Amino acid sequence: MQAPTQDLTTSRPMIVTTTENIPEAQVVKTIGQVFGLTVRSRSLGGNIAAALKSLAGGEIRSYVKLNEDSRRQALDRMVQNAAAMGANAVTVMRFDSTEMGRSMSEIVAYGTARVVEWLPAPPNTSAQG
Repeated sequence: MQAPTQDLTTSRPMIVTTTENIPEAQVVKTIGQVFGLTVRSRSLGGNIAAALKSLAGGEIRSYVKLNEDSRRQALDRMVQNAAAMGANAVTVMRFDSTEMGRSMSEIVAYGTARVVEWLPAPPNTSAQG
């Protein structure tokens, strides 16, 4: 006979960590690999402006924003996929990126989808009085 299950995905937000273990949590089930993917490109005007900026040197802010937004979208998609698999945590999360052609980049966030349970808090052992 199985113990009643509770919906672990709604009791806390999805935990995403680059480590294998989560402090104060116990892995109940490892579901498997999960990823989120996006492919982005800059507009022709953005590429020309970036090329001119690269001649002078310095940070190309439009590309920084594009990459930050792309990583955020890949991460959000990974979290959605993990939740759809029944996970409430993703461990060993990583990013990877690849250039596709001259103007496109693929960004992927990936990790291990897991179900974790939170361990009870240790009793307060401080002396009172």
